[in-house]
Amino acid sequence: MSHPSHDLINNHEKAADEGDAVAPVSEAAAEQSVEHRDEQAQQERRERIRDEEEQREEQEEERYYEEGIALAEVTSEPPVERREQPPAAAAPPAEALPPLSAWGTRLYTVSYLIFFAIWGTLARLGVQALTTYPGAPVLTSVLWANVGGCILMGFFIEDRNIFREEWGRPVEDATKLQSGQQQPRRQSSTPSAQERWLKKHKTVKKSIPLYIGLTTGFCGSFTSFSSFMRDAFLALSDDLADPSILSTTGSLTVGRAKGDSFMAVVAVLAVTVAMSIAAFYLGGHLALALDSLTPTIPFRFTRKVLDPLVVLLGWGCWLGAVFMAIWPPHNAWRTNAVFAIVFAPLGCLFRFYMSLALNARIPVFPLGTFAVNIIGTGVLGMCYDLQHVAGIGAPLSSWAFDPLASPTRGSIFPSTTAELEATARSILVSCQVLQGVMDGFCGATTTISTWVAELTSIGLGTSRRRRFAWAYLYAAVSMGVGLGLLVVVMGSVRWSRGFDKPYC
Repeated sequence: MSHPSHDLINNHEKAADEGDAVAPVSEAAAEQSVEHRDEQAQQERRERIRDEEEQREEQEEERYYEEGIALAEVTSEPPVERREQPPAAAAPPAEALPPLSAWGTRLYTVSYLIFFAIWGTLARLGVQALTTYPGAPVLTSVLWANVGGCILMGFFIEDRNIFREEWGRPVEDATKLQSGQQQPRRQSSTPSAQERWLKKHKTVKKSIPLYIGLTTGFCGSFTSFSSFMRDAFLALSDDLADPSILSTTGSLTVGRAKGDSFMAVVAVLAVTVAMSIAAFYLGGHLALALDSLTPTIPFRFTRKVLDPLVVLLGWGCWLGAVFMAIWPPHNAWRTNAVFAIVFAPLGCLFRFYMSLALNARIPVFPLGTFAVNIIGTGVLGMCYDLQHVAGIGAPLSSWAFDPLASPTRGSIFPSTTAELEATARSILVSCQVLQGVMDGFCGATTTISTWVAELTSIGLGTSRRRRFAWAYLYAAVSMGVGLGLLVVVMGSVRWSRGFDKPYC
């Protein structure tokens, strides 16, 4: 038996339920479609803006490489007035520092270069003394200094924390959320954004005086291209000293066949270049591995404390070295270090300004670094010749004694005259000055660390094949011209009259 009233009620409730079920779903679907279209439009707009920004940055990068902007630390733009952006709105205006004038920037940059050139030269001489010992497996005394300087150079170039505050501007390192909130400093967003920030950061920090001092000043003076070329020539001429050999004739080498000299110079070139490049990459890897432990130097501390302090220390140390060269506590100090640190700042400043003037002219061939390496190598070759010529830097062959061997020489050598004693002292001083020019001026003028940094970054923005071609060409021309120049300058003396033992 059917119940019409009951069925009517059920049908009505079912219709109501269906109406309640269908109507909201259709409305929600319609509203969701509108929201979806809005979100899609916003997403497309954001993507279009991002694409335009990336295209604009790519165009700027292309112009960056076409105009020949810096390839390494010494090719940064000349120090000019930097105007720091005002701090974030939340920061009080009192925290802002006045902009640094162009004159002040140049003063701080030169002071850092002087200070670190002195200590870089001392570090190189110290490493050479530590690694020269009987039985040393590597006879090129400057190898380990070049390796150490390249490690530091790679570290400073890849580091992203020490100079994070840059010129006091708020740091934007591509670690922002879409909502605009800042994430912790070492979290990254998209790789492209992080890469853009890194490129910008590396470019900006090349204009910071402290960074220039650490890279151009210390690393550039710690390493030496001219000493590397000198050791290559001495290996070729069979004059590379071996401290394991004891000889009464003054020679510290063992004669070898002429064909073996070719293998010797190839070994010096290959080992030095390979180890220097490996050390440079090791320094970069260390910077990335120690990223979470590397501190940031506060900009206010740098501006208020470090910069003025280095002005006093840089010029004061240089003036003190000059006084010590005139009145040395011990005469041997002149040979070992004093004259070297007197001439080192001159070489470092010469390299810095030559690189600024010439490096950007040929983007794929750093002409400034090439010029200072060749000039310094040539000067070292001439000084080495003079130091090993009797009567200039070596004692005369007619002397049967050393008039400076003992303070009681008057009783040991009764025939020694005052004129002979004065001649011996002048030869000793000239030998010491020539040694100082080679270790100081030539060592700080030429650099391996910058040279290696340029080899690894040359031709950026071009194809990989062209990059490698330019890098190999730059390396081959630098070593070929440097060694060829020493063959002419030093070889003309070595293979004509021979080298005499220097007096210092």
